[in-house]
Amino acid sequence: MDIQIAFPIITDNSNVANQLGMIHSNKGTNPVRAVFIVDPKAIIRLILYYPQEIGRNIEEIIRIVKALKVTDDNNVVLPANWPNNDLIGSQVIIPPPTDEKTIEQRSKEYRCYDWWFCYKSLEYE
Repeated sequence: MDIQIAFPIITDNSNVANQLGMIHSNKGTNPVRAVFIVDPKAIIRLILYYPQEIGRNIEEIIRIVKALKVTDDNNVVLPANWPNNDLIGSQVIIPPPTDEKTIEQRSKEYRCYDWWFCYKSLEYE
């Protein structure tokens, strides 16, 4: 896999690790491995904690970053295991309607299982 990471990756074994709960009491001072995904507004969007005995899954981390970008850029929701969801594959879910008029329009614009679960194809990288 040829991946280039164009954002900072940091490590810390000091006070920050303690403040974020990354030191397990039954492991001495060994830190828990964690991934923090922080958006451009400095908001923590996701935290994954991994015990030191379990390696990280870079494919899942890349999937998460792509998924956050797709949802932010397109105001959509992604199903479990996206883009390989068993039900709708790589398609995206349209957020639930907020009024009755929108409910009526949804089935005309999107594919739907019901008024509350509509989806569409989306071009993304």
